[in-house]
Amino acid sequence: MSSIYNETQPLLESTMAKGLNWKDVDQDGHLSDVQINVDIHHNGLSRREKNGDVLELTSPKEEPNFRPEKWKTLVAFAFLSANLIFNLLCLSIVHERVPDRTKYPPLPDIFFDYFPPADWALDVSEIIIMIATWSTLILIFFHRHRFIILRRVFVIIGLLYFMRGITMFVTQVPIASTTYFCSPKANSTNPLLIGKRVLQLMSGFGLSINGQHIFCGDYIYSGHTVILTMAYLIFQEYGPRKYFILPCIVWLASAVGIFMVLLSRGHYTVDVVIAYYVTTRVFWIYHTMANNPSLKTSGDNNFLANVWWFPLFSYFEKNVNSPVPCRHEWPLPWPRRFLRHTRIS
Repeated sequence: MSSIYNETQPLLESTMAKGLNWKDVDQDGHLSDVQINVDIHHNGLSRREKNGDVLELTSPKEEPNFRPEKWKTLVAFAFLSANLIFNLLCLSIVHERVPDRTKYPPLPDIFFDYFPPADWALDVSEIIIMIATWSTLILIFFHRHRFIILRRVFVIIGLLYFMRGITMFVTQVPIASTTYFCSPKANSTNPLLIGKRVLQLMSGFGLSINGQHIFCGDYIYSGHTVILTMAYLIFQEYGPRKYFILPCIVWLASAVGIFMVLLSRGHYTVDVVIAYYVTTRVFWIYHTMANNPSLKTSGDNNFLANVWWFPLFSYFEKNVNSPVPCRHEWPLPWPRRFLRHTRIS
């Protein structure tokens, strides 16, 4: 009995390794005369055999060809830059219109009622923003379809900052902090003064930690929350699937950064709520349309085509005909051992 088992066991093991079922083996442990189909993969080709005869030789399903369209990415970057400058331009003008805090105290805010102010918290928030921004850029840099991802990020952030410039310009609220330094008002404006303010803000990348953000009034809605929320959404959408802990870490860091900007009185709570809502909705709507070819054309049943930025979306996404796969690779031509595309997600 043991000899029979020893003779048939290798055959059974090899049979199961090739994907055959128990029904293909008779009670004596030998392959029956039923039709046997075996899939053999070699050098990227799939060969299907039937009782030793080759039936077909096929190549694996190839990934759709995604054209990088680098020039479109450059146009998207120009779009983002223009809207960032527009945002700073609005702030330079709004600074003259913001209510005088010696006459108008901060508005009532539920968060302010429970947490005392801390000036140092703004620096913590902006340090988290810088780390999150560089981490996101590194992630995109290693993505196989980095130019498509960059294009989408540039367009979405450009849209968000364009709308932020408008909401900031149309309504001014009292300054939330009683200690934050605001540059004295000029009480009159001219193109030269506005231009100098814009250049000063640009030199500090719009962050207070650099000492160049000395103008007040950029409240509704929160730019800090926009960037931190975008970082989390990008990691969630384009991060390696096997490293699922990364989006969790970015989410936690973003939550801490948002908490800190509120603790420093850099924004009202309503600014954060609106920023989160607008950022997530634009990101999700954009990617819903991008991942569904039927939503890239206007029609009676495509109500998403009514968004005001639909023509812009159509221009940048018309040649991306399917969802972008989550693939990552070494992006540089050196060292040579990293040249092979490596799927890590």
